[in-house]
Amino acid sequence: MIQKITTERIPIKLWLEDLEEDTLQQAKNLANLSIAFRHIAIMPDAHLGYGMPIGGVMATKDAIVPNAVGVDIGCGMCSLRTNLKHMEQEDLKKVMSNIRKTIPIGFNHHAEKQDESWMPPVEAELPIVSQEYNNATYQIGTLGGGNHFIEIQKGSDGYIWIMVHSGSRNLGFIVANHYHEQAKEENIKHGNEVPQDLSYFLRGSEGYNNYFNEMNYCILFALQSRKLMMERVKGAFEKVVPEVEFSNFINKPHNFAAWETHFDHELIVHRKGATRAEDGEWGMIPGSQGTSSFLVKGKGNPLSFKSCSHGAGRVLSRSLARKQLDIKTEIAKLEALGVIHALRHKDDLDEAPGSYKDIEEVMALQTDLVEIQVRLTPLAVIKA
Repeated sequence: MIQKITTERIPIKLWLEDLEEDTLQQAKNLANLSIAFRHIAIMPDAHLGYGMPIGGVMATKDAIVPNAVGVDIGCGMCSLRTNLKHMEQEDLKKVMSNIRKTIPIGFNHHAEKQDESWMPPVEAELPIVSQEYNNATYQIGTLGGGNHFIEIQKGSDGYIWIMVHSGSRNLGFIVANHYHEQAKEENIKHGNEVPQDLSYFLRGSEGYNNYFNEMNYCILFALQSRKLMMERVKGAFEKVVPEVEFSNFINKPHNFAAWETHFDHELIVHRKGATRAEDGEWGMIPGSQGTSSFLVKGKGNPLSFKSCSHGAGRVLSRSLARKQLDIKTEIAKLEALGVIHALRHKDDLDEAPGSYKDIEEVMALQTDLVEIQVRLTPLAVIKA
């Protein structure tokens, strides 16, 4: 931990030295929620979110906050190791071309329904999921936009790795917005004076049970979607390098809430842009398409509710990145590194390396949270 703020109802513990004013105010709003337990933890990649900072961790005893999970429920990353130790750029380009043929990106969905065996079974009363289920069969196994990516990387262990970052697509977005609006109505009805962006459901209420069930479905959907994309990526490799083998699959969500035990209490831990990092637990912390990413093992630090950052974190908003960064300069940086990158025009600058914090500094700030196992250097990147 780097610093602690004690001016609010409960303390705010931060794993960074400076926090932008609007983001700090969001952290203070969390600390002043009557349902928040013990303290708020802010990870080193923290930046402004909707209601709650991205890179924030909050625990509650008997309530759940939809916006403390976020609109991309279950968003996360998975990694897979190949047995390859080198690939020529021409082969990398062929693999990337094959990936683009089978995995829609941006707002695109599949033209046909995907095999429903990839869809998690609907085992509870899930009104919004049931309403959106058919559409979701076209969305599963699609990348989406924003900071989602497919990246081929060279590991410090000598092997080439694959990393996929994606979420629950439109399914999670609709579930999140539906229950956030419902939570706002509930809080107004009961006279709860909370920021509307942090409206919550109390345990035992119908909204609490429904949101928890549908959130968990979206988390499973996001995992299945990443697994399906990883199968398509494996197929893209096999067409170019038939002898390739795969192992060491890792999956980590970073937008979710779950029951966990901390400080001898059963708590609902909300992580929004934060990764669980229990002692010895594997995780991933990506940088940008021009910087290293890391495979890590958690240290189980109780002060962070056994959490760590989910990435480098933004230093510029998307709009500011497009205004302030120079496309030629950012492309030159990537080409100097030999990365097959995803920067094509000015609209892509929101995902340029210059829009992100220095991943080396972010990692240095959380040495008490994780231990680096493998450093991953980008070779080729797909973004929307």
